[in-house]
Amino acid sequence: MTHRPFRTPAAAAVVLTAMASVLIAHQPAHAAADRIRLGNASDVSRSTWNGPAFTMNGAGGIVTASMTRAIDEIRGGTGTLDVVVLAGSAPTSGSKTPECDTVTGSAGVNSCTTWTLTTASDGNNGQLNTDVRNAEFVYFAGGDQCRYAAWKGTALEASVEAVVAKGGGSGGGSAGHHINSPIVYDACSGSVTSAEALANPYDRYISFTTGMFEWAHYGAVVNDSHFVTRDRMGRTMAFLARAVKDGLAPGGSAWGVGVEEGGGSLFLDRNGMATQYGKDAYVVLADHQPEQAVDRKPLTYSGFKIWRLTPGSTFDFKNRPTCGYYLRSVTNGVTDANLYNGTPVTDCGSQGGGSALAESEPNDTRDTADDATALASPGTLTGSMKSTGDRDYFKVTAAAGQTVSVNCAVPSAYDADAYWLDANGGTLTRSVNDGAGTDESLSFTRTATGTGTYYLDVEAYSGSGSAAYSCSLTRS
Repeated sequence: MTHRPFRTPAAAAVVLTAMASVLIAHQPAHAAADRIRLGNASDVSRSTWNGPAFTMNGAGGIVTASMTRAIDEIRGGTGTLDVVVLAGSAPTSGSKTPECDTVTGSAGVNSCTTWTLTTASDGNNGQLNTDVRNAEFVYFAGGDQCRYAAWKGTALEASVEAVVAKGGGSGGGSAGHHINSPIVYDACSGSVTSAEALANPYDRYISFTTGMFEWAHYGAVVNDSHFVTRDRMGRTMAFLARAVKDGLAPGGSAWGVGVEEGGGSLFLDRNGMATQYGKDAYVVLADHQPEQAVDRKPLTYSGFKIWRLTPGSTFDFKNRPTCGYYLRSVTNGVTDANLYNGTPVTDCGSQGGGSALAESEPNDTRDTADDATALASPGTLTGSMKSTGDRDYFKVTAAAGQTVSVNCAVPSAYDADAYWLDANGGTLTRSVNDGAGTDESLSFTRTATGTGTYYLDVEAYSGSGSAAYSCSLTRS
């Protein structure tokens, strides 16, 4: 890591002109942290702001169009505001303040201060936190998001949250984009490629930080950057499958936001409405348990929903759409073709994909089975083993030549088995893997003519509990 050299007091000169008040101050706050301020020496004092607003960039630099919009919305079109840029390392060449160089050229900016922090403890630096709390926008530069994740639990985390809470904003590019999602791919063990993540969604290079920044309307999101150029759709799919499988996303659904480099920026306003700038972005939804997501095995997941956001398009994160996506799947680590382009589904009612049916007791016999005949494909069946003798029945139909695949994610509280029964209750196929928390999967193809009625029987083998199992059901 390259540290900035210590500067003498003479180097921290204040330059004022009659045309504008411009301060350029370079002062190491202590041994590790480094501070450079451009613009006015005094912060703006104002009681109310009109944000929050956010910018999520595909590369590290400022995108002028989205940043200008954020500044204008936060200040309500009047007055000026202060910006702080946070970096985990100094630039290796060129300007020491590239983000602030761009920001100070925008109307409505009173000052821009760059802080370079090289240790986790720098997050508790007093001057740093004063600068951040007095600012109205905090921008995380590109670099290494693991360094940013290390600031979790420091005073800096609370200071950034205070900026947003008062109606300011936050944003970042590349690593700075990653840290602004509630589920952070932190890359603390190394960077993973799509091929590696799809081959093993529990690859040692995949790790997450949660519980840091939770921005309104942006829940259950994993951000990714340099999206198309570095072919990161596959790894985002693996991240989302992990988030669902590991319970990192509340409600059992996880969303990916991948933004392309070269000027791509997703602007998010106070109402959760996003507008895309510059280059494309992709919103990816995983809304059911993966068919296979275990260590040292390739990912299988049917029916990721993908929205492609071209420049100028919008996406409502507060009221997230249920239509307009295209579908892509992963089978044994191999993705469908054309991950970045697809024909949007418009008749979502009949296409389904990710519909869910929760068990309703009593459903311990075929006569009391929960009716899943109208469940869309792929769909999800959920329930729990409430006793060691519990059995949950779901009624399913299959047409001639149709294959029904069932993959059940079983919690560690109990061992459950899955049986595929005919209309009379005879077992046609089963999955009876040993061990609490061991997943079950089965597949059946109807070779007879017409449509047949079948039953999925999920039953306790040992143990019980309120923790939910989740069975994805796909017809093909």
